[in-house]
Amino acid sequence: MAEAISHFINGHTAAGTGDRFGDVYDPATGRVTARVPLASAAHVKRAVDAAAAAFPAWAATTPLNRARVMFRFKELLEAHAGDLAKIITSEHGKVLSDARGEVTRGLEVVEFACGIPHLLKGEHSMNVGRDVDSWTEYAPLGVVAGITPFNFPAMVPLWMFPVALACGNTFVLKPSERDPSASLFMAELLKKAGLPDGVFNVVHGDKVAVDALLDEPRVQALSFVGSTPIAEYIYARGSANGKRVQALGGAKNHMVVLPDADLDGAVSALLGAGYGSAGERCMAISVAVCVGDATADALVATLAPKVAALKIGPGCLDPEMGPLVTGAHRDKVRGYVDAGVAEGASLVVDGRRHVVDGHAEGFFLGGCLFDRVTPEMTIYREEIFGPVLCVVRVPDLDSALRLVNEHEYGNGTAVFTRDGGAAREFAHRVQAGMVGINVPIPVPMAFHSFGGWKRSIFGPLHVHGPDGVRFYTRLKTVTARWPDTHAAEFVMPTMK
Repeated sequence: MAEAISHFINGHTAAGTGDRFGDVYDPATGRVTARVPLASAAHVKRAVDAAAAAFPAWAATTPLNRARVMFRFKELLEAHAGDLAKIITSEHGKVLSDARGEVTRGLEVVEFACGIPHLLKGEHSMNVGRDVDSWTEYAPLGVVAGITPFNFPAMVPLWMFPVALACGNTFVLKPSERDPSASLFMAELLKKAGLPDGVFNVVHGDKVAVDALLDEPRVQALSFVGSTPIAEYIYARGSANGKRVQALGGAKNHMVVLPDADLDGAVSALLGAGYGSAGERCMAISVAVCVGDATADALVATLAPKVAALKIGPGCLDPEMGPLVTGAHRDKVRGYVDAGVAEGASLVVDGRRHVVDGHAEGFFLGGCLFDRVTPEMTIYREEIFGPVLCVVRVPDLDSALRLVNEHEYGNGTAVFTRDGGAAREFAHRVQAGMVGINVPIPVPMAFHSFGGWKRSIFGPLHVHGPDGVRFYTRLKTVTARWPDTHAAEFVMPTMK
């Protein structure tokens, strides 16, 4: 019998009511393992009620004491990292080592949030006018919300709520209904860390819950990570309702390989960045741009047998690649491969019919490698979000840069070369938010901010790091004078 999953509202689990439920699968077997309630607008209101009621006391808690809760949460997360990784693998399908890496990267944001007393210090200026001082303060917003995707069920929520909570906000999280249990596990750890009831809440759901959060006037800000069409919708509707919104969308990340690059290093980088997590990550490299036919020929010849030999199996056995998250998504990715063949790309490695022994019903797909892909093809233009790598051939660096810069997405990119001048030119001219030089997946550390350009993000502020603190606070500037005279002044104060 499938397990029943609950919401987490006001410090306690809350069973779903009504007849709207979704299935949660074990992607390795294709079996339904749990049923998740899909929240109504009333459920969302209960969570916002709890967060609104908890906000005044939590905002009044000193930054140092909020940081102490984060420190205890960090210690609990470290102690239970293995348990959380197993939950991720059981519902998402990614291999255990990748799931543990996801938890580690999320933990780094918690560590950053532990420094919140320093991050909220503000600035002070004496004597901006005669006997006048000015200083800045960072005030929390109130109730804020996060809507997170299936591909990183722990890391992406951890990009959001530790910084939001440390800044003094209360939080409502709507995780993906495909792998909801990681969020509940972290909610219980926060409670054990001493977080007051109502400060952090989890509601599961679909578009009904999303729209309820977007339309709820007490939700002051909303963070989102997912596809570009949904990001654009959330940004438009949330902004129209007066909310502060950061909405991270899709990607088509290019890795440019110059003729002087270390070929073995570039191949290893593409193997991990293209097929790690079965390609289900917004920082996956999905396009290899080879400068020159000789570079492309050598790269494809070296890469193809490695793609064909990828060890694929249940994530719990920690192979090199696990299944995709659902059967529907696997079929969608397979459809992209079909389209690439129909549009004339050369399918060098075909993983469409890959079967894992003993797991015929699992959502597995083998690695796929295309050569001679052109910019007009669907597999080049659209985000596939699966283990499919496209090789595009260009004659020179200028052509490579033009290719990257003309794409609608600008999330991340990389260049592999031994030429420092070429790397410097690429880094300065490329139109993407995150750039790697001989680094295939240039995800910033937690004390920097994560985000792309163009249609990979909607809203001016990126996630975590300094932008995260700015997003979850309002800047207030105070100007004060304690005069020894009460004579009226009718002019603008100046520095005279």
